[in-house]
Amino acid sequence: MSVSAVGSFWLSPSPGKLPRPRMVVRSSAVSVAPILTHLQKQCATPLPVLRHVADAMAADMRAGLAVDGGSDLKMILSYVDTFPTGNEKGLFYALDLGGTNFRVLRVQLGGKDERVIATEFEQVTIPQELMFGTSEELFDFIACGLANFAKKEGGKFHLPSGRKREIGFTFSFPVKQTSIDSGILMKWTKGFAVSGTAGRDVVACLNEAMERQGLDMQVSALVNDTVGTLAGARYWDDDVMVAVILGTGTNACYVERTDVIPKLQGQMSSSGRTIISTEWGAFSNGLPLTEFDRDMDAASINPGEQIFEKTISGMYLGEIVRRVLLKMAEAGALFGEYVSEKLSTPFILRTPDICAMQQDNSDHLDAVGAILYDVAGVKSDLSVRKMVVEVCDTIVKRGGRLAGAGIVGILQKMEEDSKDLIFGKRTVVAMDGGLYENYPQYRRYLKEAVTELLGLEMSKNVVIEHSKDGSGIGAALLAASNSKY
Repeated sequence: MSVSAVGSFWLSPSPGKLPRPRMVVRSSAVSVAPILTHLQKQCATPLPVLRHVADAMAADMRAGLAVDGGSDLKMILSYVDTFPTGNEKGLFYALDLGGTNFRVLRVQLGGKDERVIATEFEQVTIPQELMFGTSEELFDFIACGLANFAKKEGGKFHLPSGRKREIGFTFSFPVKQTSIDSGILMKWTKGFAVSGTAGRDVVACLNEAMERQGLDMQVSALVNDTVGTLAGARYWDDDVMVAVILGTGTNACYVERTDVIPKLQGQMSSSGRTIISTEWGAFSNGLPLTEFDRDMDAASINPGEQIFEKTISGMYLGEIVRRVLLKMAEAGALFGEYVSEKLSTPFILRTPDICAMQQDNSDHLDAVGAILYDVAGVKSDLSVRKMVVEVCDTIVKRGGRLAGAGIVGILQKMEEDSKDLIFGKRTVVAMDGGLYENYPQYRRYLKEAVTELLGLEMSKNVVIEHSKDGSGIGAALLAASNSKY
């Protein structure tokens, strides 16, 4: 997933009411202890492992900047070289298309003094049939939603006379970006199979659809959600240099000097800087993997790809835990003699479930028991529940710490090229996505790894802060800073 939508996660469907099989429960936490010990050993992320991951991340970034296809990391050029400064004024729109919903947003900017005067947004669900329809049908539907939203403009929103409305387009599918306001769709992902778009400029598709709707609006920035998050956070804080999304999927982008990007071949930006989207989900160097990771990867729709994402992101953590529990059930009768059908169902245990289990502080771990029963169809006693929480913690600790090592790898690469400009002063990493936002243990493990790698003194300069839903407003801000006017 080259330009990756990685923010959405944390929708909780209610567990289906299936008939529950009866089963014998014997406390068999003891018999599966060796499986847990082996898992913990394989998932361990001591300092040398973290250091190797950070160094490898930095090296892969460099190789990906040298030449397209130079490493696992695509290191995509965003063509964003003018950043929001706070001086932007006027009315700007944003459209965010990254999954089964799209979001439209407008923002009135008042320059340095007033900043964001007002914002409004709407979310529209894309009908299933349009995900398999033609390009024209999909973009007409989106343009129609945008036109309806624009009609309701009023109150604090006003367009200066003689101007066309401008829009920032967050498009979170694999795109080969060709300029700040154009990009060729490589392929649809995430369940979309729309005909007639692949190989076309998605901005042209949207502009044509807006014309057909009689909507007087033009796209002035095409961005992915991670780049939008960086722009949105940087608007408020000049020290933001990196943005990371940890949600269903994951990606990271950062501010790079154009003179250290060999594959740019001399195309310099006016500012001498640009944003690079690392596509770090594809990283795979030196990660501590288990049989459960390998089996999950082999059964996935993209075997051998996105290994870092499969180790650290929200779509997969619950599934890895389920696979461990299934082995414990089969090999050590963790939940009694019988292995429930639900526990054998891939992806039935979601990351919000393992998160909820880790937040249970009750004496008998009642919430853990309830989730195991409702979601996985198994009964459990206290010793079994404790074992399950240990498994969750092992997988989440590895994920959070590896994500932290990845962040340090990016900072390290930046520091190597600009001595003391990163670690010698305050540097902010803007974080977004449901996994980071909603999972306190994951957040803690991530930050601990960063501190361990950088040491106490240096890590004081690195500020990791949550930038909630920055990507929508970020796209509007990039439309403003790349305005045609």
